This record gives sequence, C-alpha cells and structure tokens, in this order.
Amino acid sequence: MASKLDFPLHGSSLNIVKQFGPGLSDIIQSKFGCMATFDGVNFERDQSISQQKRPTVAPEKRLEVKLHRGVRLSVWKADLTDFQADAVVNAANSFLQHCGGLALALSTAGGPQIQKDSNDYIKRNIELKTGHATVTAAGNLPYQKIIHAVGPQLSPSPSTYDVHRAEPLLEKTIRSILDKVREHRLSSVAIPAISSGLFYFPLPLCADVIVKTVKGYYENSPRQGHFPQEIFLVNHDEPSVKEMERACNHTLMSYSQAAASKSKGAAETSTPTVKIGNVHLILKKGKIEQQQTDVIVNTVSSDRNLRGGQISTALLEKAGYGMQKEINNTHQSGNIIITSPHNLECKEVYHTFCPDKDAHGAQQILSDSVYQCLRMAAAHPHKSIAFPAIGTGGLRFNKREVAWIMSSAVTAFAQQSTHRMEVQFVIYPSDKDTFQAFEEQMRSLQHQFKASDPSLSYASGHEGDVREKRPPTPKISLTGPSDVAIREAERWLSSFLSKPSDTVIISNNFIQYFGEAEYQQLSRLNKRGVSIKECFENSRATIIVHGDSAEDVVVAGLKVEAMLCKVQREFVAEEEGTLRLMSTENVSFERKTVDSKSLEFSDRSSAFRNLGLQIVKMEKVENLALRMVFDLKKKQLGCSTTRKMFQRIPPHFCEMVSHIGFHAEYAPPHDPAYGEGIYFAGTAKKAMEVWKEGGEKEEYLYFVEAEVLTGNSTRGKPGLILPPPKTGTDPQILYDSVDGGADISVIFSGYQALPSYIITCKKI
Repeated sequence: MASKLDFPLHGSSLNIVKQFGPGLSDIIQSKFGCMATFDGVNFERDQSISQQKRPTVAPEKRLEVKLHRGVRLSVWKADLTDFQADAVVNAANSFLQHCGGLALALSTAGGPQIQKDSNDYIKRNIELKTGHATVTAAGNLPYQKIIHAVGPQLSPSPSTYDVHRAEPLLEKTIRSILDKVREHRLSSVAIPAISSGLFYFPLPLCADVIVKTVKGYYENSPRQGHFPQEIFLVNHDEPSVKEMERACNHTLMSYSQAAASKSKGAAETSTPTVKIGNVHLILKKGKIEQQQTDVIVNTVSSDRNLRGGQISTALLEKAGYGMQKEINNTHQSGNIIITSPHNLECKEVYHTFCPDKDAHGAQQILSDSVYQCLRMAAAHPHKSIAFPAIGTGGLRFNKREVAWIMSSAVTAFAQQSTHRMEVQFVIYPSDKDTFQAFEEQMRSLQHQFKASDPSLSYASGHEGDVREKRPPTPKISLTGPSDVAIREAERWLSSFLSKPSDTVIISNNFIQYFGEAEYQQLSRLNKRGVSIKECFENSRATIIVHGDSAEDVVVAGLKVEAMLCKVQREFVAEEEGTLRLMSTENVSFERKTVDSKSLEFSDRSSAFRNLGLQIVKMEKVENLALRMVFDLKKKQLGCSTTRKMFQRIPPHFCEMVSHIGFHAEYAPPHDPAYGEGIYFAGTAKKAMEVWKEGGEKEEYLYFVEAEVLTGNSTRGKPGLILPPPKTGTDPQILYDSVDGGADISVIFSGYQALPSYIITCKKI
C-alpha cells in the first residue's frame, strides 16, 4: 500500500527548492523509490522548469486537413494537461524521470501513478532509447493512455552537423508514436513539438519533420489495419503553434481541405465532449468490444445469455466463452453483474439488465442502471467507463429517448460526485441515426453547462469553492511504496532543508566515476560563491561543499547528488550489459516480502533482537541472472560450499544490489584493514562493527544476507586490490579471498557473492 507524507517548505527551504526545483523528484525517486510533487512553489529562477507552470489555454483549433486513409490532422493551441484525445504524447527522457517541462506538467497533473508506471518500465528495460516510445496508463489525466517518446537531445547551440544527424532520429520517434497508436487501436492522439524545448532541436525543422513524417506514415500504410480518426498537433505556446501551421500549409498545401477547414473553428470537431463537474463526457463512434476504458458496460437479457443481443454477442466473441461461464455463476447486485474482462481490454465488465420499452417502469430502470454503473465505477475506483446505446436494439427504445435518459443519468451523477471520471458513449460506426440523436443531446449539454467555461475545469474537483483561489501552502508531497521508504526520503530531505548549513558533506564512492562533464559542472559551481573539495580517505570518496551562503551551498550539494544519481544509473546499465553477456537468463529481479510468521523470518529475528534491533521487513531477492553467474563462479573456483554472511549498506543501494549484485562502492568498511575489496561479516553483530558510520543517527538499518564464495583464503592487509598469490606456486595462481579472522571475509569479484535477503531493521 502506498504511503504519503507532506514536507512543509518555508524560509530558506522554500528558497532552495525554488532554485533547485523538480530535480529533487529525480533524486528522491532514484534514492528511495518515492515520488515527490510540489505545491505552492513557483520555480522562478530556472526557465526550463518554470515552463511546467503554464497558464490554462482555452483550446483553439487553427487548421485541419484530411490525410490518406481518412485520418484528420489538425493544429491546436491548447493545454496538453487538459486536452481531449485518446492519448497524449509525453516528450520524455531516456530514464522516464519526469522532472521538467511538459513531462513534469503531465506527471504532476496525472498523479504519482504515472511516475510509478514509468519506473516499473525502467526496472524492466533499463532505459527507453532515443527514437522509441512506450505506453502507460494516464493516471488522473483526461486520456486513456500516455505515449512516452524519447526524441533526440542536442546541446543548447547545436551545430549544423548535429542537427542533420538528429533529424532521422526525430522521424523515428514520430513513427514510433504512430506505431503505438496503431497497436493500441487509439482513435486520436495529441502530439507536441517533441525535442524542440528542453532538448534544443530547432523548432522550424522540428515542425517540418513532424508534419512530413505523419503525412508519409499514412500515405505508405497498407489498406488493412487500424487508422486513427484524429492526429492533433498541440502546443500551448504561440511560436510552436505558428510553426506547426506553417509546416502544414507548406507540406500539405495540395490538400484542398486545409483552407476550408481553417474557417470552421473548433466547434465542428467530430468528437463532441462536455465537462460536468468532475465528469468528462465524450461521444464517439466505435465498437464497444474494442474500448480500453477501465469499465465496459453491457446489456444482457434476464436469462444471462450473452448470445441474446448484438452488443453482448460482440463482447462475448472477443472476450471468449469464459465470460459466459462467469456470468452464469456470479451474484447479481441490483441490476448489475460484474465480471472480469477475459480477453477484453478493460478492467471489469458491468452487465446490466434492462426490460423491453413497454414494460412497466422501463425508462426508470434504464436510468437507474446507468446511474448504478457510474456509482459502482466510482466506488472501486475506476477512472473511465464506456456505455453503448443501451436499449436501442432489441429492447425497442426510441434513439432520442435513450440519448436523453442516459445523458440525464450521467448529469445527475456528475452533479453529486467528487470522483473524476471519463464517461464515453460509444456508438457503432454505421449507426448514424443513433449517433445523431446522442450528438443533439451533447450539444444541448454543452449549451447548458458552457463546456468552454474555465470555471468548469475539473482540475481541482471543487468548483465554486473560494478557498481554491488562495495560493496553496508550499510543500513537497512524498508518495512511496512503504512507510519506511517515505521516512528515509523525509530524513534525507531534512538533512538538506530543515537547517541549511554553510557546509555540506557528501560521501559516496561513485564520486570516483565522475567524468569530464561532471567536473565541468563542479567547476561552474566553484565560480558561484561556493568551494568544492574532493577527498579520498580510508577507501571513502567525499565531496565537501562550503560557502558563505547556506542556501547556495545546499543547492550546490543537491546538484552533486543529482550528478551521482545519473552516474549510478549509467553504472547499473553498464553492469547489466555485462550480465547479459555472461548469462542466458533475463536480467531482472524480484524482492518478495517474507511472512513475519514464517520460520525463515523468526530464525533471523532473534539474532537481530539480541543486538537491540527489530526486523520491520524482510525481502527475499530472486535474480536468475545473478544466480547463474554465481554458479559459474562456484565451478570456476571449485567451491563446493558457500558461507552465509552479512553486509550493511545505505538504503539507496538496496535496489542496486538486488539488480546487479555486489560492488565495493556500496559499503566501504569503517576500517579497510584487509584490502580494497568487498567486505562481508560472519554475523549481524560483526556487521555492526565493520560498518559503524551513521548507526547512531539512522532510524532504520539495512542488512544484506548473502551466499559468499570464500574458497581458499588468506589473511588480508591494507591496500590489496587483488588476493595475493599462493605461496610457493605460480604467481598467477591467487587465493580466492582474504580475511580478517573468522568473522570477516573480503572478496574482489562481486560475482563471488549472491544476495539472498534484504533485511530492514529498526532500533528497539
């Protein structure tokens, strides 16, 4: 279950966050797996960050043209956090960390689930390469999907050669987006000027590439397959909108529709929509069985036979016969039976029971059924629901009557509900009369509720509440997978923000991996009123930041932390590549929570309790690639046995050790008396002695239990970077490890140890 915590900002802490801004989100996500969002903070000092504080833009269509295969391409000035389409494209970076520009705006508006889904993708795939795209759910945004796409990234003043080399990558990015539209059978997608903002691709060329690629994609597509109805080129700033208009007029000037459609305006868009409170109602043409909403509504006869009507038959054929078996054995709640989706692309199916139009109270039953479906969807809670035109077939309801009944039920629900939801009326494409009846009703609702009125926007969910006009209290909202993760993130934030100091000390052995780019950044920080000192002592790399202004020092310290997160991600990617070469298994891992009542938990609990520690969480690490490499190492060393040993590590390395195994950078010992390798302790008590730093200050302590191949060992000594040669033999034949007695072993290859458990403890 996700945990939440608010970290208030005021005075110096607010000024620091204003300067450093959403870069904190990236650090907190990388170190603790938590999502940080900001309220009441105006990132004034960083132009690239302040772009996410965009004013609300009333949607304005500038141009429309019809492409091959009936696809309509249009240019809009609008806010992508509140536009109407099946999907929105996010201009993402390779690690899907949504920390600035449009990415941050979409992530903030959509809620923490967007970043969580992105993190899950990165855990499985390491990165999303330039030119590629992936699809996730849209969280609280008014879309079904987000397409995260990585365009080419250039320097602030790119050379002609760099731009020329990046152009085909931008084309590939756009084609990848359109591929995802086809794969997910989306009817519309909103695409911004990818790469033109924070990635510095020249805007005019960007517009030309996007328009030409979209045009060519559908000109060269085979006749078979899915084609969207609408491609929206959407930007909130006037320069981008004008460039898209120019590119369309230049590239598509042969299409006669362009000039004519320009004068029609946004009112003639083919997808009527209206916002009523927190409900966004959409009318669309489509097949109900192909919808990807959270809920699909079906209408079924009283005998529960799914072959009894056109809609239920279509759903059954796509879902499979398992749905018929489930509905036969499922309890009915009111006028609804809920089943799983089987092969449908939704989360649940609501089967409603409505009588023939001549039955007593038939209109009221239809209205109640729609209302009850909405109530149940909100209670679960679901974000979207799709209705067919219930009753217009075999139940013989009048089409205009059904449109009025269903629209009235949605309106009644919307005026009472505080739950944000997208409601779709999905009309079969060839049923023009029914679509026209619903379209007339939608126009009436648009007039009634003045859909274009910004006061009806459901961003806040509290229309008319004067308190919403007050600026929110500045704070960072933390959302994480557990209370422990949240507390660690809060403690780390407090160390920087609660009492800003004129000296910040950062100890992390990944400082040794800083390259030319990182040292250039450190040099720039040195010129801004702070001094940067790097030192390496007792196998520990440290950066000390000092200056007269505590705020400037903390901002510089946070920038160093951001550099470390980047270096560590690159390190993981490189090590994973090595693992792929050495193992036939997929490089993936799981951390499965161990039941506190199990024998393996209780066996370890008593040992830690004797040290004054309580195990609050124990996770079993499963990583088949690491296991395979470990077994190969065992054969290579000729070891028949392993030792169960312990290592104490900082919390932000728990994920890394589970993913790519052990490395000396994670946990240098308090005293490296036996060499410069990877240290392990024979007991948890000994681990407390080997790794002393932070023990008094930390609320939680983290231990890794591992299987270790010590093999033939000898006494270690300071400065060893490899085990010494065996005495009296070939100098190329080395010991397998060194030790500091029975309770300390040092290995020099991380593949000689396999993580078994991550054990999180709290002081009793």
